Amino acid sequence: MMATADGSNDGIAALLPVEIARRAEQIGAQKVRERAGKIFMLAILGGAFIALGAMFATTVLAGSAGVLPFGVSRLLAGIVFCLGLILVIVGGAELFTGNALMVMAVAAGHVRLRELLRVWGIVYVGNFVGAIGTAMLVCLSGQPNGGNGAVAAVAVKLALDKSSLTFVHALFLGILCNVLVCLAVWLAIGARTITDKVLAVLFPVSAFVAAGFEHSVANMYLIPLGLFVKAWMPAAAWMSSTVNAPDLTALTWPAFFTSLVPVTIGNIIGGGLLVGGVYWYIYLRPSPAAGKQI
Repeated sequence: MMATADGSNDGIAALLPVEIARRAEQIGAQKVRERAGKIFMLAILGGAFIALGAMFATTVLAGSAGVLPFGVSRLLAGIVFCLGLILVIVGGAELFTGNALMVMAVAAGHVRLRELLRVWGIVYVGNFVGAIGTAMLVCLSGQPNGGNGAVAAVAVKLALDKSSLTFVHALFLGILCNVLVCLAVWLAIGARTITDKVLAVLFPVSAFVAAGFEHSVANMYLIPLGLFVKAWMPAAAWMSSTVNAPDLTALTWPAFFTSLVPVTIGNIIGGGLLVGGVYWYIYLRPSPAAGKQI
């Protein structure tokens, strides 16, 4: 890689960190000028794309308990879950967790807080529609019946575990998750080719899944899928895939919506402050010396 006098590279290699920061700031400023309808439709796609990655991961996890070591099965699930963010970044879509980086444009004064909240609100609702709609389609397709109900059993267990987290645990798992997701987006912004972007996404995203961190948009698919399985699929079709039949009384729609709150707040803190805010401070914060006259 060859650097020019202004610190930029030669246009062939990946962007330098300071260039990634400038580009992320520009992307955030551009989003607020987009039509609400366009943002909403792209957000529906984003929710559906993340849901497809979660569907892939759920399928891979099915039947792995007692066969593969815990870490290996989670690693495999994380690798295939990357499909979701790859589709978002390469295919083009809006994702609430990735849009936490718009905080950089607010800090730079290019975007007002109310404009940020407007975009976040539209994208969040669109992601919800796309994710829960995909969960409904997957359940109606009968895909959870795969592996003699093993996929459905995994879906129900994941949904129950996620909706049963305490507020504090969900908050910090959400923070850690979006640190990694926004770092994946950050690296992808600096990538030049599709191959670069895919590789940039692979390790941060597979790390958050393997570690069991909480992603608000993924949960918009995973928990409703468990609820749909509970309501629509006969228990006999998947209970045989579990050693002990789970107590599903805690798996409810109110529990789902309640669990989204701390995860969402954590995602905002992790991506907006710990990634976007820190990188803005390092690379884009005006130097106090810049305003002094010599």
